[in-house]
Amino acid sequence: MRTIQTVSTVAAVVLLGISTFSTPAYARSKKVVFIAGPKDHGAPGRHEHEKDLRVLAYGLEHSSNLKGVTTKVYVGQAPKDINELKDAAVIVIESSSDRAPKESHALFPNNATTDGKTYDAETLGYLKKFDGLMKKGVGLVVFHYSTWVQNETGRKYWAEWLGGSWQGKVSTNPVDQWSMTPKNESHPILRGVKPWNYKEEVFCRFVLPPDPQRTELLIGTPEKKADVGPQVASFAYQRKGGGRAFVMGGLDWHSNLAIEDNRRFLLNGIVWAGRLEVPAGGVVSKLPENFGK
Repeated sequence: MRTIQTVSTVAAVVLLGISTFSTPAYARSKKVVFIAGPKDHGAPGRHEHEKDLRVLAYGLEHSSNLKGVTTKVYVGQAPKDINELKDAAVIVIESSSDRAPKESHALFPNNATTDGKTYDAETLGYLKKFDGLMKKGVGLVVFHYSTWVQNETGRKYWAEWLGGSWQGKVSTNPVDQWSMTPKNESHPILRGVKPWNYKEEVFCRFVLPPDPQRTELLIGTPEKKADVGPQVASFAYQRKGGGRAFVMGGLDWHSNLAIEDNRRFLLNGIVWAGRLEVPAGGVVSKLPENFGK
């Protein structure tokens, strides 16, 4: 009898070990990594990448109906050591584009330092490792201006990871008074989200090839730009490899994070992309005491 019990115990330990080590890191993690580009242009209160992401990180960590989430905020560019990202459930990026020589994208090198088509060997090696994280199921969230990648190789990665991309001469980004209307309301990201209206610069008219893995989430309608018309302002993407992505074309004015439905929508998107359960009614959050200061 003792021999049978010993064998059973050993078998259970082995099975537990197999289960633990075979589960991908993203599936065990509740860590959200934020990468904020530097404030390299824009008036005070606009393109406040770091401030925006710190408000969202605070909202996740202090939510009354979301437990166990931890956050890490990097400022400037993505960490050079890819191992710093491997335990993330989701990576959130907000920055400038790579297009202007004096501006910095948080992930891709400035296009002026490249031939516009590809990158140097070191950068390609890093992006290959980042792509490995995407293929393993780590989520990706991208906001506003950082949806624009000029370099052809970077744009190709963006389209693969996000399910679509913003492209110069095709897409647009008007400043206007925008009405945001939820679409496909059964999607978890839209839990508890009601329509809202605000002054915003919205990156839109994304290049979105037909793909059943992508879900349009918000239709934005500008008040004055009749030539623009209603546009897809946000979408979610379920990558075939298992990872998820969430894209939002808004998030220019920092003060707009005070709009509860806007903030709930952004937090829901981060949670969903990280493969966490979006609470019924959406993520409940509050603003930090120093908001707006």
